[in-house]
Amino acid sequence: MARAARVSTAAWFLTPAALFVVTLVMYPIGQTVWWSFHDAAGRDLVGPANYVEIFTAPRIRRALLNNAIWILVAPNLITAVGLMVAVLAQRVRRTTALRIVLFMPMAISLVCAGITFRLVYDESPDRGVLNAVVVGVHDVFKPPSLYHGARARDGQALVPSDGGLQTSRTVAGGETVLLPLLGLAPGQLPKSALPAPGAAGSTGSGIRGVVWSDFSAVGGRPGAVDAGELGLPEVEVEVLRDGAVVARTRTAPDGTFNLPQLTGQGYVVRLAAGNFTEPFAGLTWLGPSLVTPAMIGVYIWIWAGFAMVLITVGSAAIPKETIEAARVDGAGEWQILRQVTVPLMRPIVVVILLTLTVNVLKVFDLVLVVAPESAQGPASVLALEMWRSSFDNVGRGSALGVLLLVLALPGVLFNIHRLRRSER
Repeated sequence: MARAARVSTAAWFLTPAALFVVTLVMYPIGQTVWWSFHDAAGRDLVGPANYVEIFTAPRIRRALLNNAIWILVAPNLITAVGLMVAVLAQRVRRTTALRIVLFMPMAISLVCAGITFRLVYDESPDRGVLNAVVVGVHDVFKPPSLYHGARARDGQALVPSDGGLQTSRTVAGGETVLLPLLGLAPGQLPKSALPAPGAAGSTGSGIRGVVWSDFSAVGGRPGAVDAGELGLPEVEVEVLRDGAVVARTRTAPDGTFNLPQLTGQGYVVRLAAGNFTEPFAGLTWLGPSLVTPAMIGVYIWIWAGFAMVLITVGSAAIPKETIEAARVDGAGEWQILRQVTVPLMRPIVVVILLTLTVNVLKVFDLVLVVAPESAQGPASVLALEMWRSSFDNVGRGSALGVLLLVLALPGVLFNIHRLRRSER
């Protein structure tokens, strides 16, 4: 009688949970498997055709490759970052505040994080934080040219040539060359710039000329030096003859240059391409080539705190006597980490890797939000393909769902096995 009472009590407690599991877990899984063998409408049986398609369609093969990249990179980097932060946090002050800051991204949903990092990865340095930093560092070591954005006046003396500008006709020794430029903002001109002297102010032998900003606020003559128009200093000027550079020089503060050694005819004066090099505009983080690493970076930012907390808890359980014995034996901090701490925390590290691997397989909202429409093909993953396919092809979407279940199942079963073994 007592046994029957215990069974009855257990049944009363287990029945709601069993109904919950059957209704919301087992039945959907069985229905998904059933639909995976049917056509797009879910009515006609097509056998394994959907599974053949998901392994042969180029778009889905690309999603499989991206998932493989996610699985290989994201869990390992997150675990490494969590381990590094957990170890370093033990050696600095205010470790609690540091851990709170690193764990805070876990409180943000992937959609919110995706919207935030969509702005961080913006291609414009004026809006994108990351490109602003990249451009700032780049310009310190390789600043942009003084006259980027300058252009020749249409129908005047200069025409484009190899990224620079050259005279539209040949010149001869003793001739003065006027080289007007447009498109320069007043603040872009160097402070050392002086008013251009014009043709009347250029005298001497050889090839001489003036490079100036052909713009006057009160109007003026196109292609002629007017009062108040400034010369452009430090412009690299090349003189070519028969396609070869025969002389080089730079303009003076008033924009003038003079090469008295050049005589004869058939010269072409060119303003070198280096004068007009555009500023570094940053990287296209959300372009087809960098979008997957960019999204993995967001994922690491979110989940590094998770790995840090588990590793911190695991490292606290390591006997201090073991570490002290290693120090007594002469082991350095790196040797202790590699040969003592990490091996003793291997069970926790394995759990973190498996948990993150299963979680990575489910990523799709981050890809949907971060990747722009033009890059969602190269950035697509299986979960996103399953979500999209399910709207127009129930059979293919179900087959992708079954594939995701099969890929995630080993990690789930391994974690269950470890949990049972630790309880025993």
